[in-house]
Amino acid sequence: MEKLFGTDGVRGVANTYPMTPEMAMQLGRATAIACKTPKSQRHRIVVGNDTRLSGGMLESALTAGICSMGVDVYVAGHLPTPGIACLIRSMGMDAGVVISASHNPYQDNGIKIISHDGFKLSDSQEDEIERMITSGEIREPLPTGREIGTIHQIQDATERYAAFCKNTFPKELNLTGMKLVVDCANGATYRVAPAVFSELGADVTPIHCNPDGKNINDQCGSQHTNDLAIKVRELGADAGLAFDGDGDRLIAVDETGRQLTGDHILAICCRLYKDHGWLKNNLVVMTVMSNFGFRLVLEAMGIEYEVTSVGDRYVLEMMQSKGAILGGEASGHIIFLNHHTSGDGIISALQLLAAMRTQSRSLSGLSQILKLFPQKIINVDVNSKPPLESMADLQESIHAAESELGLQGRVLIRYSGTQSMCRVMVEGPTEEIIERLAAQLAAIIRKNIGK
Repeated sequence: MEKLFGTDGVRGVANTYPMTPEMAMQLGRATAIACKTPKSQRHRIVVGNDTRLSGGMLESALTAGICSMGVDVYVAGHLPTPGIACLIRSMGMDAGVVISASHNPYQDNGIKIISHDGFKLSDSQEDEIERMITSGEIREPLPTGREIGTIHQIQDATERYAAFCKNTFPKELNLTGMKLVVDCANGATYRVAPAVFSELGADVTPIHCNPDGKNINDQCGSQHTNDLAIKVRELGADAGLAFDGDGDRLIAVDETGRQLTGDHILAICCRLYKDHGWLKNNLVVMTVMSNFGFRLVLEAMGIEYEVTSVGDRYVLEMMQSKGAILGGEASGHIIFLNHHTSGDGIISALQLLAAMRTQSRSLSGLSQILKLFPQKIINVDVNSKPPLESMADLQESIHAAESELGLQGRVLIRYSGTQSMCRVMVEGPTEEIIERLAAQLAAIIRKNIGK
């Protein structure tokens, strides 16, 4: 049996293994057991989801599993992943569960578990939950009578989370007079994001804020910013903000319609934090996918950095171990540990807007701090994930590409932790060189393991 947990919880096509109601119930039961700590009052878990068609089905099964172990469930409804982390801490919950597949298409879904402190579970905690399920350890007798868990609705979940986000924006600033376009990817931010920016004074035009269960991430949101760029130019807006399906990442568009990466956002916020003396230990954490140009910016600002594997959980682990408060990924997962325990698209947007307000500059002007090295990424669908080292022809081509690039670029090939996909990334001095090398490497992967 394949390992249940990937880099961001359990994920797959809804109603096929492992994303079945049966597995959701088992995950609910195991999570209920894992979250119990010695205390007199009843244990409580908050559950939220994004807008996928399968969310209700999986929520029902998950909730039944939790209640069957004598733990109460508090249902938050449609709320971003960082919103669930917020509720766990503010309401003193024992754990939280988010039903979402993030930026994946609507057919997929996932289950990720958040601990009582608002942080995602560690690898060892996930391994223990998986062990309980696969070993068949969860058996009768189960609680009966008044010991069975009960279900409660959190009526003000959106309002609680919106207030939390707004409190991360500098008190002396507001967004009055700023025109924003907000793309919510027909996902979990569709209610809360427009409200947050409007209540801080911005003139907000929301797009892709009408979820129907099947349109989440469909040519919109952080993965597809074409509509956002068009609307920003059409309205003469100051910025466009795009979130993914579960609201934990941000990609921005400047007033000209140009897309900024997570590296741009991080660089701008690094300058803000450095200038204000907020950058604890003068340190930032990035991943191996961060553009080489970002490293040069940090070195120019005299900021130290650490590099981790891809995945916001690894960024967070490094931040905690090294005492950093700012880190993130080029994909738009950005963590401000001085404000929250997880990547949060809305909070990231508020910090970006604070930089614009503080420095009285346009977003295009601020983004000039970072000059990206040309980068080509090709995603190859694969039918298996053998060790990359086992493909001799691929290793030979990687060595040849690295020799050609020398000190002017790099090659990075890795499997996606959440999809049946291999990502080929090449950075180098010119578009022609990187496109040629990336295409050659991708072709070898397709030949060996492509679908």
